[in-house]
Parts: sequence; C-alpha cells; structure tokens
Amino acid sequence: MTDAIDPHALSEEDFHAEVHSFQFWLEAVEGYLAGTEFGFDAGQTDETFTLPELSDLITTLCNYCVAEKTALEASSGMIRFAPSPDAAIFLSTQVADEGRHLEVFVHRLKMLGIEDPWQEIDNRANRSLLQFKDRLLEFVDQQDWEAAIFVQNVLLEAMEFTVFKAHASSADPITSAILAGVVKDERRHMGFGENDLGRKLRQAPHTRTRLNQINKELNPLVLSTFSEIAKELKLNTHQGLSISSNYLATIDRLGFST
Repeated sequence: MTDAIDPHALSEEDFHAEVHSFQFWLEAVEGYLAGTEFGFDAGQTDETFTLPELSDLITTLCNYCVAEKTALEASSGMIRFAPSPDAAIFLSTQVADEGRHLEVFVHRLKMLGIEDPWQEIDNRANRSLLQFKDRLLEFVDQQDWEAAIFVQNVLLEAMEFTVFKAHASSADPITSAILAGVVKDERRHMGFGENDLGRKLRQAPHTRTRLNQINKELNPLVLSTFSEIAKELKLNTHQGLSISSNYLATIDRLGFST
C-alpha cells in the first residue's frame, strides 16, 4: 500500500516520481484516514482524566496547534518562491496536511471541554516555540528557500515527528489514533526537506555553514520546548532524553552539528 512507503528509503529518482505528486498524496492519506472522523474512529469512547492529566493534555495539544499553525503559515507562504513546479506541488500537499493537523488538534481540544480553543492556545503557548515560529516566518518573508525549508521541513518536522511518535505510544486511545495519522504525514514532509537540502548541499557545499549557524541558533529553543513537553507528558528522564536524541539523529543525517 502507498502509505507504507518510507520516503527516506526511496532512491532520489523514485522520491521525485512518488513524493512530488498529488496522486501519491491522495493515495497515501486515503490509506490511513479512510473510515475515520477527525483522525480517529468515531465509535471510540474517551477516557476519564484526572484534572491534572486533563490540564497537561490540553497544554500539550495547545502547543501542537502552535506548531501546526506555524507549519501551515510557512508552507503556504513558501509555494510562491518554490524553486520548481515539483516543489510547489509538494508544498501544496503539505499545506493540506498541516491544515488537517491543526483541525484535528483543535477538535480534540473541543472534545476535552475547551470552548474557545484559540484563546486557550494563546494562553498556553510555549514561549520558546513562539520564538521558533517567529524566526521561521522571517525566513519565509525574506523568501530564503534554503533557510525556510531547513527550519520547517527538517527542524520543525523532526521536532513534531519525534514528539508525536513518543506521545502516541503512551496517549489515550483517541489522542494516540490522531497522532498516528499525523506522524505518517510528518515522515513525508521530513523526507522532502532532507532530499531537497541534500541536493543543494552537494551542489553548493558552502550552504552548510550558514544552515549550521541557523541550527545552532535555534537548537536551544527546540531543546527548551522538548523539556516543557516532557514535563507535560510526565516522561521520565530516559524518555525525555530519547526524544532529544531521536531529534538530533535526524539532524545528523544531513551532517549538522549541534
């Protein structure tokens, strides 16, 4: 099935043939979203949460919304200065993904009793994540393709992928199902970013120096965000370190130091 394809396992030629394609995207999302509503089986019943558990989950979901809204704004803005029609087509599928992610997380907040999700998101947003958002959108406003694709499709997507995957393994059934679908999308987004930058770095090795500086600038914000999320998810020290190490391993694939 198409949704079983790991973009990281494709050759460069196959990657371009498959992932830069609206048809690939349609088949992929249909494979794991068919029969669901807002990312989960509508027949599922919710767990009963203690007040502290509920508060922590709401805070975590609010910050997932911050991250997804950031990705939605960035990916839609980048279409205008994408370096090729293929890249623009891929970004159009990413815009649809990010919009869906934002919608399902907001819907989950409403299920948990939040009447005004957007106000709640503003109240609970992580300061480090907001600083990260501002820096990414600066690169988008400057139409700086290499910096924007690096910060969004490598750093931000890797951050989301590692956190969502870890959370899905311990979350309540509804949240876990939602996250499992989102993780499949994030894998495609990361594959695009790594593939695009990999070609660029081979063609213009000096680009690595500038991107490495950006990575070092933003890394403290990423790790601070991880620390807060680990507290909200009640992760032990080993689990918290595992999230950070999995994130850093993704960055290391492109040869960036932290």
